[in-house]
Amino acid sequence: MRKLWMRLGLAFVAVALSSIAAVGILANYQLTAGFHRYVVRNQMDQFLLPTLMDYYQEQGSWEGVESVFQRLPRHQRGKGADHGNTHHYALADASGRVVYDETGSAPASLSAAQKRRAIPLVVGEQTVGYLLATPGENERLDRAERAFLDLITQSLIWAGLLAAVLALVLGFFVARHVSAPLSQLARAARSLSQGDLSQRVPISGSEEISEVMTAFNEMAQELERSETLSQQMIADIAHELRTPLTVIQGNLQALLDEIYPLTQEEIAQVYDETLTLARLVEDLRALTQAEAGQLSLHPTEVDIAALIAQAEAVFQDAAREKGIRLETDLAPGLPPLWADPDRIRQVLYNLLSNALRHTPARGVVQIITRLAALPDGQKGVEIAVLDTGPGLTSEEQAQVFERFWRADMSRSRDRGGSGLGLTIARYLVEAQGGVIGVECPPGQGARFWFILPATPKGIENA
Repeated sequence: MRKLWMRLGLAFVAVALSSIAAVGILANYQLTAGFHRYVVRNQMDQFLLPTLMDYYQEQGSWEGVESVFQRLPRHQRGKGADHGNTHHYALADASGRVVYDETGSAPASLSAAQKRRAIPLVVGEQTVGYLLATPGENERLDRAERAFLDLITQSLIWAGLLAAVLALVLGFFVARHVSAPLSQLARAARSLSQGDLSQRVPISGSEEISEVMTAFNEMAQELERSETLSQQMIADIAHELRTPLTVIQGNLQALLDEIYPLTQEEIAQVYDETLTLARLVEDLRALTQAEAGQLSLHPTEVDIAALIAQAEAVFQDAAREKGIRLETDLAPGLPPLWADPDRIRQVLYNLLSNALRHTPARGVVQIITRLAALPDGQKGVEIAVLDTGPGLTSEEQAQVFERFWRADMSRSRDRGGSGLGLTIARYLVEAQGGVIGVECPPGQGARFWFILPATPKGIENA
């Protein structure tokens, strides 16, 4: 009984049987009452109604109508005294006022419901009265009429039984059809929990079940993608850590074997590799926090001009040593940003480091800011870093924000970075409600940009 399809089937059958029983009882009641009215009307149509209408035509009123009912033959009262069946009559005029009451129990005037139940008396296309016939206490049908009603009742019972059987068959069929996709989904979920991330279910069933199956497929696809990325990241981390560790191990082994002299220069080389390893580990920690959504952010108002001026001062000497001109172009009247200043400084420094690394001597690196809009229409500020380096191909632009990716894979880490800076920058910008991207017009170097939302106060004043 714990099966869903069985519960649905039984519920369907229970509802169907209840509906059939209710309809059958109501239909039998209405049919019996209607048949009684038909029999009474048929009997009255034979003598009483024509007699009453003839009386009204002759007299022009209902005065003295009691004589009509007194002359009524006994066999015309109900079904005749031979059967012990009688009807009690009440007659009302056109306004509904009772002018004759056989039992004295009728009200002074007929109600609207009693008028609808009464037989209208029409003379010359004008309703002149209402005849209300009430069955007596001993009223009953004769054998033929009772046989007819019994036949109708039996027909209703057989129809109800047939409907119940159909409800039982169709109910369990529909319930099994509805629950089948859920059983398939359960099997796929069990396989997924056992490590088979390639599991997918075909979309079928009702709209609600289809939505659940679609959500399951999306979840399985995301889990498979996350597993692939996790495996790839582990492989990348092992590869990235292997080089500095190999260098450190080799240099230390050479020092122990007295192949290299134990001098400050040799120790400095080993120390430099430990610094590279430490930077890589720190970048990996930041990336892990970013991907897990655990970055600590402290948003506040950020003065764009002050932030750019600080960045220019930090990188001006490095640019001068390489023979590169570092320029800034700030749009006037920019609103303050609503962001974490340390994180934004980290993003900007990373973009400037990459730009200086890939720009040749006598080149130019520019920092340009302007008003811009985020994809949702919110106002913000765009900060762009342009260089005059070799730029990136369309394929390289698609991968530039992926972890451990370098434009020149032959570069060493001390010259090419860890390959995590732009990935971390993307997470830092997106975590603060911004967007980041790159454009590389042919022959014009690279343009890295990011947009962050302005403060609410800055938006109002913009």
